[in-house]
Amino acid sequence: MHPSNPKVLPDSLSRRGLFRALGGARQVEAIRPPWSLPERLFVTACTGCGDCTRACPQGILTLNAGYPETSFANAGCDGCGECATACTDEALDRATQPAWRHTIAIGAACLAEQGIVCRVCAEHCDASAIRFRLAVGGRGGPILNIAACTACGACVGPCPSNAITIITA
Repeated sequence: MHPSNPKVLPDSLSRRGLFRALGGARQVEAIRPPWSLPERLFVTACTGCGDCTRACPQGILTLNAGYPETSFANAGCDGCGECATACTDEALDRATQPAWRHTIAIGAACLAEQGIVCRVCAEHCDASAIRFRLAVGGRGGPILNIAACTACGACVGPCPSNAITIITA
């Protein structure tokens, strides 16, 4: 650690933990489960029973302030639909609603954009929506294909520099 940096970090932090500790936590709007009704209708229909959170095999849904929210910190959504099937309140509707009302953005904190070889996000993107342009030395920056992005969030948690953010619609 640089002597001018007063932050003392435990040796047990991972590389991702180190970058997150130095970069600070990001704040985003609540991300509802997939196939959620628009927010106003969602909060009216949802009773906060937690059936969707218990049904999620990825464990990305939690109840917060009485409503389910999605966190991509530890996993992405595989689109299995178990949450929607478990929802008896009809707040999640696979027949009429889009899977997600958000997309992602890759910010300037991206290690590859800083000249450091990192392709963790692309390695976690099953849809191949994140690719890297070729560059001398293998340090090309990311290229995000929004049309191919499923908004599953699998790239968000593994990013060691916290460069991937959720943009809600």
